[in-house]
Amino acid sequence: MRGVEEGWLRWRGAVVSVHVDAGAPMRAAEAVRAVRGRGLEGDRYQDGRGYYSDHPGPMREVSLIEEETVEALERDHGMVLSPGETRRNVMTRGVPLDHLVGRELQVGEAILEGVELCEPCVHLVAVTGKRGLLPDLVHRGGLHARVVESGTVRSGAPVEELRDGGSF
Repeated sequence: MRGVEEGWLRWRGAVVSVHVDAGAPMRAAEAVRAVRGRGLEGDRYQDGRGYYSDHPGPMREVSLIEEETVEALERDHGMVLSPGETRRNVMTRGVPLDHLVGRELQVGEAILEGVELCEPCVHLVAVTGKRGLLPDLVHRGGLHARVVESGTVRSGAPVEELRDGGSF
């Protein structure tokens, strides 16, 4: 692999699960197509029906969260969240999402760009009914991303940061 030989590949993660919401609640999907400029097929934000759809821009095309964060919530605070309850589209493992704002990453066949941190909001508490969730997720709530190149995102797919114009 080119990046490893050149000494700059620092991590390699994977997609743990994929969720979309055509209504509510979020539903698990084995694979979903990410569409450039639109988001994930079948998701509320692609259809313009998400809670924050009135906020223009690409930041809500795809949302990601680290599985390690969900595990830490349970371990450190006794708070159990299922992947669908996180209200994020893609759960990853081994991916430093907080460090990927402004960077491109390959998620399965799709290429995404981190746009901003996905900070927790009161809507998440309203939907899950889990009080106390907000402070525990500050700066750990995941990443909002836009779809740079369309492709399929599936459970088990590799996730890697892209460098030098899309090469690993």
